[in-house]
Amino acid sequence: MPFLGQDWRSPGQSWVKTEEGWKNYSLDDKNSNDSDVRMYGLSSSYCKTEDDCFQENLRLSVTYDMAAKKRRKDFMNNNAKIPYFHKEKWIYVHKGSTKERHGYCTLGEAFNRLDFCSAIKDNRRFNYVVRLLELIAKSQLPSLSGVAQKNYMNILERVVHKVLGDQQNVRPIKELLQTLYVSLCGLVQDMGKSVLVGNINCWVHRMENILQWQQQLDNIQINRPVSKGMTLTDLPASLQLNIMERLSDGRDLVSLGQVTPDLGQLTEDRLLWKRLCQYHFTDRQIRKRLMVSDKGQLEWKKMYFKLCRCYPVREQYSETLQFCTHCHILFWKDTNHPCTANNTESCCKPVSPQGFINLFKF
Repeated sequence: MPFLGQDWRSPGQSWVKTEEGWKNYSLDDKNSNDSDVRMYGLSSSYCKTEDDCFQENLRLSVTYDMAAKKRRKDFMNNNAKIPYFHKEKWIYVHKGSTKERHGYCTLGEAFNRLDFCSAIKDNRRFNYVVRLLELIAKSQLPSLSGVAQKNYMNILERVVHKVLGDQQNVRPIKELLQTLYVSLCGLVQDMGKSVLVGNINCWVHRMENILQWQQQLDNIQINRPVSKGMTLTDLPASLQLNIMERLSDGRDLVSLGQVTPDLGQLTEDRLLWKRLCQYHFTDRQIRKRLMVSDKGQLEWKKMYFKLCRCYPVREQYSETLQFCTHCHILFWKDTNHPCTANNTESCCKPVSPQGFINLFKF
């Protein structure tokens, strides 16, 4: 039976790096060197044995390997000064082990690999990503891995910087930060119970950053654009109402009505709020929350905000992620994925932010 050990050569052999190169020393050579040291009366403190050289070289090699592994780990875990973002346009969603693939795809892995960093720069995908971040902050943040949690905070930071620079979509980002801060307040109290990955001081520092971002958004000053052309107030009332009908959020109508008295009068149009209620809610939901004024007319504006507190509103996005039911690939709409189906359009279906999370519930 052959000898099996840490060194495949044989017991007692060691390789030592010398000026001439690597040299093999056996146990007999080591004993002869020790006898020479004792014969000439050389002190071990002034003359290193070959075993000492070997041990020193071994320590240096181990230290170098550990430093190299740490640098690679820091780079992949975004510990470097420049965070690393994946830019994959599509990923394969596998929920079980097969002969070809082992393991399954998790929510954190999908969130890391998909190109969300570039998606926030696209106005068509911005609201989709913000809604997804809000849903993860509500309930899915503990299920993410440490790298995914760090990637989540890096993407959130870029979202805040974009809003501060563009001065648009301020309200949804405020709601996102408030939701995340409330969730972290409860999760930090349960540290040590496998809730969040990392030191508690790191998460406290992140919560301080969230408070700082909220203060910056509260102090933001919307610059009035310098334009000598036609504005919204210069249009006829019929065109202004036609533009208001394109708004899907009643809070935007309220904010628009605070600009000028004329716009405020137009935003009180009953037909405008009626269409908004019919767009977001079903007839059965509307019948359960009827509100009648003293004049016998339905209060559509009050009904809308009451319905919003009782039922979820209809979500509308310019562009969403797509899921191919034939090849189980999740991808952005404008990217081509390697599908083998004859009719790829019939196999693809849009994925809402909540559907994205439900896709990884096993």
